[in-house]
Amino acid sequence: MSNLLLPSLAATPSQTILWIVLAVVAVFLLFLIMLIGNYLSLWFQAWLSDAPVGIGELIGMRFRKVDPRAITLARIQSVKAGLEVTTAQLETHYLAGGHVRNVVNSMIAAHRAKIALPWDTACAIDLAGRDIFEAVQTSVNPKVIDCPAPNSGRQTIDAVAQDGIQLKAKARVTVRANIARLIGGATEETIIARVGEGIVTTIGSAVSHKAVLENPDRISKTVLDKGLDAGTAFTILSIDIADIDVGENIGAKLQADQAEADKRRFQAEAEKRRAMAVAQEQEFRAEIQKNQALVVLAEAEIPKAMAEAFRGGNMGIMDYYRLRNVQADTAMRSSLAGEQNKPNQPSG
Repeated sequence: MSNLLLPSLAATPSQTILWIVLAVVAVFLLFLIMLIGNYLSLWFQAWLSDAPVGIGELIGMRFRKVDPRAITLARIQSVKAGLEVTTAQLETHYLAGGHVRNVVNSMIAAHRAKIALPWDTACAIDLAGRDIFEAVQTSVNPKVIDCPAPNSGRQTIDAVAQDGIQLKAKARVTVRANIARLIGGATEETIIARVGEGIVTTIGSAVSHKAVLENPDRISKTVLDKGLDAGTAFTILSIDIADIDVGENIGAKLQADQAEADKRRFQAEAEKRRAMAVAQEQEFRAEIQKNQALVVLAEAEIPKAMAEAFRGGNMGIMDYYRLRNVQADTAMRSSLAGEQNKPNQPSG
């Protein structure tokens, strides 16, 4: 038997080429089977779910760097929910960097809640960085926002009525997402800021804090009438005052601070006037010293004038003696007058 097979092994060149071709075909078929085998389960699963995805599409996804399993499962999920989303649409959103499963889940939730959410709108919201699934949930189940926000570091919104009494308020805002304004609409921070501004304005316009304490709902009505949800991604359903307390008497404190400031101002003005008076007194003393110096200079000229009078013969020796006698008499009278004005002293 082996002798019969040996001649067949001595193949001719044409047979050798044939064997090579068969080997290449076998390798290609094996590679094709392995390649198809990787996607056969996905293809079969999609076919059983009435959401067919061709084998060629699955293989093409591999070369386009798209996850075939994510696209196939998303298509099956959308078809089972009654949404007709094509494989091309899913691939396009995946390649754009979107979250395919999140968008599909959002559209299913919106479809169940009878909310109009087209595929293009959902993809645009997802690519804009918004959580589309959370937005749909907020549309179905309204969300409560605390004002002020717990992470702001403030516990209450403080405002002062016209009578000077401070009020501390807390509010809760119930909002629903507005899908149509989700792209480009303001976020929760804007809602909190606007509600806080409305609370401060309402309390500040109240004549008395007692009026606000008696009717806290006037804050809610005033704030709601302002249309604070304009330009935001939400629709405000209600604003409820959760708590309101009386704070400090800011008016009295401001008056006390003003009185203290006025006192310091008046003290400064009085000190200024005192300093001016002291300076003026020093100027008068300097003027007196100046005048006394002039008198001394003038008295120093008298001996010169007398000597000149002696030389010119306008004054004689007897005139000089009489002048000295008058001066001595004046000095004696001044001395006696000074001693009489002194108080009586006990004798030793």
